[in-house]
Amino acid sequence: MVYRMVRGLCLALVAVLALALFGFIVMQLWNWLLPALFGWKTIGFWQAAALLLLTRILFGGFGGRGHMHGRWRSRMRERWEQMTPEEREKFRAGLRGRCGWRSDEEKSNLA
Repeated sequence: MVYRMVRGLCLALVAVLALALFGFIVMQLWNWLLPALFGWKTIGFWQAAALLLLTRILFGGFGGRGHMHGRWRSRMRERWEQMTPEEREKFRAGLRGRCGWRSDEEKSNLA
């Protein structure tokens, strides 16, 4: 029980330090580049931290989902290896139909 509490506090401390470090880096880069390039105002630390949060919300950055993506990729690879050549071609054709990819022959038939 004590181990989990200490571990949780350590993780919280690391998260706070990471936010402080990244916020400081964003603030320094912003204040170094953007006023000189575009004439924009300088920002403070809390504005930089809020900017980091905003980019996380809008773009899903900071690599928080990398593990899930890797798991999906390995599962898909396993499924692909178990498919017959006919199943693979059917799968490719389905992707082409959904994603709007067309072969040169299909494009010429549409014209």
